[in-house]
Amino acid sequence: MDSTDELSYYAQSFATRLRNAGVRPGDDEQTRLGKSLLVFATGLMSIASGLWLLLYWLSGPKLSSTLPFLFQVLLAANLAYYIHSGNFTWFRFSQFALFLFFPFVAQWSMGNFITGSGVILWGLIAPIGAVFVMGLRESMPWFFAYVFFTALTGLFDYLLVDVSGPLDAAAAAVSLRTSVLFFALNFIAISGIVYALVRFALEEKRKLQTRLEEAMSLLRSEQERSERLLLNVLPGAVAERLKMSDETVADDFSSVSVMFADIVNFTQIASGLSAPQVFAMLNEVFCCFDALAEQRGLEKIKTIGDAYMVAGGLDGRCKDPCAAIAELALDMRDNLPRLSAKVGVPLALRIGIGTGPVVAGVVGRKKFIYDLWGDTVNVASRLSGDGAPDTIHCDRRTHMHLSQRFAFDERSILRIKGKGEVITYRLLGHMPQGSHPPHHSAAA
Repeated sequence: MDSTDELSYYAQSFATRLRNAGVRPGDDEQTRLGKSLLVFATGLMSIASGLWLLLYWLSGPKLSSTLPFLFQVLLAANLAYYIHSGNFTWFRFSQFALFLFFPFVAQWSMGNFITGSGVILWGLIAPIGAVFVMGLRESMPWFFAYVFFTALTGLFDYLLVDVSGPLDAAAAAVSLRTSVLFFALNFIAISGIVYALVRFALEEKRKLQTRLEEAMSLLRSEQERSERLLLNVLPGAVAERLKMSDETVADDFSSVSVMFADIVNFTQIASGLSAPQVFAMLNEVFCCFDALAEQRGLEKIKTIGDAYMVAGGLDGRCKDPCAAIAELALDMRDNLPRLSAKVGVPLALRIGIGTGPVVAGVVGRKKFIYDLWGDTVNVASRLSGDGAPDTIHCDRRTHMHLSQRFAFDERSILRIKGKGEVITYRLLGHMPQGSHPPHHSAAA
C-alpha cells in the first residue's frame, strides 16, 4: 500500500469512526441517523468556519480571529463531551444553539448586513438540521428563533444606520467589493452545507430503507417457511383458522374415508437394522405414500411408528374421497415391490379402510396435532391391524360406496378387538371394463 492509499484509508477510517461517534448498540435506526447527521454537520461547520476566516484574511480585512476560533473550540469541546458522556439530548441542544447564535454574534461584531455579508445565513443550519435530527414539530422553535434574531438584527440595522455620516471603522475595514464577494461566498457555502446535509440524510435514509427491505425479505422468507411447516402439520383451512383466532378447532364430519396402513412384521424387520437404517427405510416408504396422497387431494393425518394414517373428505380438494382412498391403497400396494427393492428389505402391508362420521380437531396448544376420532377411525385401525398381510380390508360402508367401480372379494367375517365380528370386504382392484359387479342378496 503506497502513501496515497494509506492516507486515503486512514481518512476513510477516521470519517467512519467520527460518523459513528456516540452511537450506542441499543439505538434504533432513527436515533443512529440523528447522531450521525449532527456529528457530520459539526464537522462541516468547523471546517467551514476555518476556511471563512482564512478567506477573509486573504481578501484584505484583518478581522479578529477570536470569535471564529472560539466557535471551533466550543464545537470540538462539546463533541468531545458528547462522545465521553453519550448525552445526546444535551449535545443536540447545545450544538444547534451554537449553530444558531454564533453567526448573529459574528455579524453584530462586524457591523450590519452589508459589512457582515449576510453571515447570519449560517444560522439557518440550526432549524434545517433540527428537521432531520429532532423531527418536524421539534424543529419549529429553532426556526422561529432564527426568524426572531434575523428580524431583530434587521431592526437594529435600520434604526442605527447613519446614512449621512461617515462610515464607522468596521465598515471602512470592509470594502464594497469584499462585501459583494462574501455575500456570494456565504450564499454558496450555506447552500453547499444544506445540500450536503440533505444528501447525507437521504443517503442514510436510503441505506436504512435497504436494510429494512432486506429484513422484510428475510421476514417473508421465514414466514413462508413457517407457513410450509404449519401446512405440513395441519390442513390449510385449519391452519388459517388457528392463525385468525385462538378458538378450539373441532369439527363434525358425516362421511369421511379413513385409511390405516401397517408394515407387516415391522418389529422383526427393525431388529435386524440399525436405527439410521430403520429411519431411512420408513422415510423412503412414507415419502412415497405422501406423494401419492398429495396427488389425490387426500390429507395425511399422522404416522405412528410403522403405521400410516390418511383421510379424505375433510375439505373440498377431493370430489370423491372414498374412491380416492381406494386408489391410494391400490397404488401403495402396487408400489411396495419397488420400495422393497430400493430399501433392500422385503415389505408387506396390511391396509384397512373405513367410511363414516368422524370428529376432527386440533389437540393441545403446544406441539399440537390434527387428529380424528370416532368409530370409523377405530374400525379402519383394527382392519389394518387384524387383517391378513398384503390385503386391503374395507368396511361395509366403503364397499357400498365403491362396489360399482371396484372389484371386491366375497364378504368375510373378521373378528377384531373391541368390535367382535365385523363384515369386511377385500379390495382387489378396479372393476374390469364391461364386467358387472356381483349381485348380493338383501340378506348380505
